[in-house]
Parts: sequence; C-alpha cells; structure tokens
Amino acid sequence: MKAPMHFTLLKREKKYHGKIIDLTVDHLQYPSGTTTVREIIEHPGGAVILCLFDNSDILLIRQYRHPFAQDVIELPAGKLDAGEDPLICAQRELREETGFAARHWEKMTALYATPGFCNEVLHLFLARDLYHHKDGQALEEGEASIRVLRVPLGEAFAMIDRQEIVDGKTIAGIFLAARKIG
Repeated sequence: MKAPMHFTLLKREKKYHGKIIDLTVDHLQYPSGTTTVREIIEHPGGAVILCLFDNSDILLIRQYRHPFAQDVIELPAGKLDAGEDPLICAQRELREETGFAARHWEKMTALYATPGFCNEVLHLFLARDLYHHKDGQALEEGEASIRVLRVPLGEAFAMIDRQEIVDGKTIAGIFLAARKIG
C-alpha cells in the first residue's frame, strides 16, 4: 500500500540518460505552498548474493571501486537487466564474479539502497549447496580487479567491526544470513 503523496508535482525533467543510471529532476510544491527540487537517480536495481557454505564460511569479493578510489570488500552483486528476474541476475552474477553456482536459493529481502535520492532496489539472496561452476569466473573488463575471499561468518562480523567491510548491502546481507542460520 502506497502512502498518499504530500506534494504536487509541478514539473519533471529528464536531465541525463546513461548506461547505468538516469537523472530526473522533479519540481514539487508542498501543501504549504513551498516549492522544492528533488534530484532522483533512477537505477534498474540489482541482486546481491550471500553464499553460505556448510561450515558457515561465506564468499566475499574484493573489488576496486572508482568512486572511492580504493578496493571495497562486498558480497557478489550485479545490476538487473531490463525486465530481468532478480534470481536469474543473482545466479548469473554469482558465476561471473566468483566462479561458483548454488543448488539452493532463498530470497532474504529487498532493500532500498539510498531512498533519499535513488530508486534502486537490491534483492538479497541466500545461496547454499555451493559448487564450482564448470565454466568458472567470467569477469568483465571492469571487474578484472575482483578477488574472491572465503571467510568464516564470525570473521566477517569482525571485519565489519574493524571497518574493513563498510558496504551497506554487504553488512545487511551478513546480518540477515546470520539471523537465518541462528
């Protein structure tokens, strides 16, 4: 159920259409008469995968992230193609980024990444019964920096405490998976 809008949309401008994102600028008026501008990044969404081994190890990746000019430790994840089922995206991204596949998949949740200015929805999956895919990794050129890490779940929590893991979707996925397995 959507809440009623508390403003009037006066004008919507599509400012930028890119490969990954679009930028829309909305001109709004509140019931008080005050006007404001909201910039919205439009993103197709993505799938995030928490791979859980029988011994409670998880898979993480270390990847160079240009906006921060540094490596970031994350869960495997990727952008949805237009109209793509999030599970299909998760299965593809897991294989491409890590070389693994999984026999059992469970959707843990969907979350809004940055709802103040972006409409991206991330679908978080728990993948179990993992095995090496026969085709291995299939990294894209921009993913050449990816390194796969297999880490005990308890160590992942320590990495969060030490601020070695600072990525929001990864922190959310680790906590959700830990809650699911008790």
